[in-house]
Amino acid sequence: MHTVAPPRQTLTAPIKRVRFVYVAAFFLFWTVVISGRLAWLQIIRHSHYVEKAASQQERSVTVAPRRGLLYDRNLRELAMTVSVDSIYAVPKELGSNAGDAASLLAHVVHDDPEDRFTSEQSILARFTASHNFAWVAHRVTPEIAERVKDLNLKGVYFQKEFKRFYPNNDLASQVLGYVGAEDIGLGGLEREFEEDMHGTPGKVRTALDARRKVLGSIEQEPLPGENLVLSIDANIQHIAERALDEQVEKTKALHGVVVVQDPRSGQILALAVAPRFNPNETRHLDPKALSNLAVSDVYEPGSTFKLVTYASALDGANVKPEDLVDCQGGAITIFGRTIHDDISDRGMGVVTVQRALEKSSDVAAVKLAMKLGNERFYKYMRDFGFGDRSGIELPSETRGLLRPVRKWDPASIGSLAIGQEVGVTPIQLVTMVSTIANGGMYLPPHIILSETEKMKGDAELKATPFRPQNELPKNLPDGSHRVISELTAAKMRSMMQAVVVSGTGGSAALNGYSSGGKTGTAQKIDTATHTYSKTKHVASFAGIAPVSTPAIAVAVVIDTPTAGPSYYGGSVSAPVFAEVAQQVLEYLGIPHDQPFNPKKRVEQMNVAKVEHDDHPEDSNADLNAMFAEANALPDDDPLKGTANAGPAKPEPEPVALQPAKKSVLNLLPEKVLAAFRANGGANTMADAADNKPLTAPKVAPLSQRKEDGGVIVDATKRVAVPAFNGAALRQVVQQANSVGLRVQPVGSGLAREQVPSAGTMVPVGTQVVVRFLR
Repeated sequence: MHTVAPPRQTLTAPIKRVRFVYVAAFFLFWTVVISGRLAWLQIIRHSHYVEKAASQQERSVTVAPRRGLLYDRNLRELAMTVSVDSIYAVPKELGSNAGDAASLLAHVVHDDPEDRFTSEQSILARFTASHNFAWVAHRVTPEIAERVKDLNLKGVYFQKEFKRFYPNNDLASQVLGYVGAEDIGLGGLEREFEEDMHGTPGKVRTALDARRKVLGSIEQEPLPGENLVLSIDANIQHIAERALDEQVEKTKALHGVVVVQDPRSGQILALAVAPRFNPNETRHLDPKALSNLAVSDVYEPGSTFKLVTYASALDGANVKPEDLVDCQGGAITIFGRTIHDDISDRGMGVVTVQRALEKSSDVAAVKLAMKLGNERFYKYMRDFGFGDRSGIELPSETRGLLRPVRKWDPASIGSLAIGQEVGVTPIQLVTMVSTIANGGMYLPPHIILSETEKMKGDAELKATPFRPQNELPKNLPDGSHRVISELTAAKMRSMMQAVVVSGTGGSAALNGYSSGGKTGTAQKIDTATHTYSKTKHVASFAGIAPVSTPAIAVAVVIDTPTAGPSYYGGSVSAPVFAEVAQQVLEYLGIPHDQPFNPKKRVEQMNVAKVEHDDHPEDSNADLNAMFAEANALPDDDPLKGTANAGPAKPEPEPVALQPAKKSVLNLLPEKVLAAFRANGGANTMADAADNKPLTAPKVAPLSQRKEDGGVIVDATKRVAVPAFNGAALRQVVQQANSVGLRVQPVGSGLAREQVPSAGTMVPVGTQVVVRFLR
């Protein structure tokens, strides 16, 4: 018999399933927690800790870029950026003499009574608000900087800052614009091209160990802004401004505009506005002078608009200059509205179309427009550029006012024919005249020739002096289109010449050159009553010279002339055209096409030929419709808002502080006192109690850590400033960091100048300004 073997036993005890589940769950939970924490740190909070590490391990210095330059077409600098001194103090170092120092500094830097920032009270307020850093004055003149240095005050230092400088002061100020304290463009081209001209700031990042020792650095050079080359010729601009200023002053006008254009390219050679402002003196800017009236404001053109009417009729209605038109004794009634000729032309009957333009007959203009019809006349006006922006590279350009035909009333065509119920800008007016001058081709106006990184002196950047051409360019700019035929344009030029020779434009006659144009006089519109003013007018003239091959087109608009024998365009604006055109043609070396006569003879001839161009007192256009059209403009049109930014905001209201000591002169060394008096210092100090309360602005002390890891100034520890001369930017930063100083680089290349100078004992964390040159 076989015996049954006992069951085989396992070598290990059975594992309890519950214990396994617990252990597995624990490890799963642990894995999820760790993974979640890692995801939180490395994904969600990654950027935060990268920035935090950078702030602890790196020191960052921002390098300001150089703003782009503005050149005229001959590469003459119109706007540039220069490095100037700014003054600051470390109040801790001033100690108990802070009040005395504020008094001394104010007597030097406070050269403008309206500048509250540099008053003694304001300076003392900043000294009180911060222990480690306080501004004294920004961007001072070299003379003021030298006088402050002569004071030799402990705790007062200098730092270089960029300042925008306009070497020609107010020349083309509305075109160029100006910049604010933060180097931001606030008007003109400075504003329009702010993004391109400002440049990109650079940075120098220095790696530090736990003991703040330098491990290395990375440089990011600042990128200078783009330079703009303008189509303006500074000499022609000066000619236009001088002639305009004289006439505005002579006639006691509100303001005036002169625009000179090359008719065969659309380039603006001069754009003068009076009065102007000096962009170097931003504290004293008059907001009324900031607007560029050549593009941002409109006016009713009056009889100068008859050039559009006559050109349209010749081109679209088969009218000829020798055709006859009945002026009906100087009055015509259409749909209940009566339009009159000037009083001097009342009784004029049947004359040629050319003679009607010479005498500026309103009746003839109305008849020609009616021969065209509403739709065709409106199309010609649009083709000439009215009712739309020209696209010129200037800010705040308005479209002007030109209602579509569906918004006209039955008599509107009569008003439009004589330059009423339409609002135009001087830029639109001169471009219309250029269209006639160049053979009938509309060319959009431009004021920028190029945008470049090159600077004057670079072989690739060359001047482009204006040389009049006899033909249109082969490659026409975008937006160009034919408006009238070449034959019509030639007829119009001949008729415009007749206006000067034997019509209302006698004062526009030149010496040795032929000229043509059209006068205009319009009543100003009272915006409060929506009616025409009986005493305020706009006098204008638009013309070309020489007539055979026009080299320039000129528009002159003078607002509200109040002095002189007449307010008519033929008496007020035509002489400005004559002066500008005569000098510009001679400057350009244009050959004479007429006999050259003695100047006195020309002046006598002009005075004898002055005639009234129209009778604005009879204006009865539909002004309510014009105001409705202005209100319907898009929100970005300057006619619905402010055209240019105003000056900087004033300082906040002052906070009263305790008065300072009456005098500190006796505390100064004799040498310093002598230098102070030699540079214009007074013998006594004013009592601070006599002054108004002062401002106590919030000033961030230099000892506070900046967000980008800036250094803390420790005024209790002093170090010697290293010598940086000849070193590259990387070496300069490393040397400065090794002793706890900061660097404010100016320029690029190798170090050539530094402030404070080498060996000067300064607090740790002090900023050293170093100029680099190539």
